[in-house]
Amino acid sequence: MKIAGRAITEYDLKLLKVFKSVVENNGFAAAENELGITRSTISVHMSNLESRMGLTLCHRGRGGFVLTPDGQSVYQACLTLFAALGDFSHAVSQISDDIRGPLVIFHADVLDHARHRLLADTIDSLLKQAPELTITLDGDRIENIEQALLKDKAHVGIFPGYRKMAGLSYSDTLNEPIYLCCARGHPLFSISDEDINDTLVAQYPAVVPGVEISQQGREQLKKLTHGAHAYQFDSRKALIASGRYIGYLPGSYVHNEVQSHTFRLICPTRYQYNFAQSLVHKQVPAEPKKVALFTRIFNQHIQQSDTWKAST
Repeated sequence: MKIAGRAITEYDLKLLKVFKSVVENNGFAAAENELGITRSTISVHMSNLESRMGLTLCHRGRGGFVLTPDGQSVYQACLTLFAALGDFSHAVSQISDDIRGPLVIFHADVLDHARHRLLADTIDSLLKQAPELTITLDGDRIENIEQALLKDKAHVGIFPGYRKMAGLSYSDTLNEPIYLCCARGHPLFSISDEDINDTLVAQYPAVVPGVEISQQGREQLKKLTHGAHAYQFDSRKALIASGRYIGYLPGSYVHNEVQSHTFRLICPTRYQYNFAQSLVHKQVPAEPKKVALFTRIFNQHIQQSDTWKAST
């Protein structure tokens, strides 16, 4: 039976979600990761949808994925349909006082001890107030987190807000200095700060972030000779620990190593810049009460923490 002229079923919605993902990822292959199903399964779902609608929605083959005019019309109708469902969910969540169900939080950097403790305390307080929440906490690249927030697949992201994406709201939360470091075994390790200058620093290869950073950070990186790239702080730290590179890391990430004299900060008053992370969510979130509760509790724990009060 065709969809036209009858009530939309749950199975129809499932097929339409697959179709929407295929369109937005420009093909079956790219939609696999987002949907979490194989390409062959996507193909079956698309064939079923076309059969149920009595329409050819796309052409796929050697020429790539191309929507038909009917497919374009159905995609626009999908956007209207899922926007209406989102509006309904938003309206119901505003009526109900209960905060329950999934809360998805993504962070962009590996958690050091201080961030680990902050998130642990936040989640403990969160579940005391809303015990029926189910928490998902995971790390991912910034661009993936941004898309998850925009598509309502995540509620909150914690990552540097150096670039601002339309549709997202940013508030700076965690701030701390980043220092130029080297490890024991590197030639600069045993040279006193008084004898180190920009010319000397530039003689040694540095590991630099493979991601956009602040203007202040970019000015510091201009002083370095790029020798390696690392997106995550833990990867950067491993490269520096090899003794082959210098590079910038937050003080909290190398505190223990500095105390044990396996790392040193190089002229910390001269070679440093501020590292700010933002709490990010969709400007009009699908479940605003969850976002508001997490934000309030997270910021409360920042204010109560000696680590973050000292650095903000």
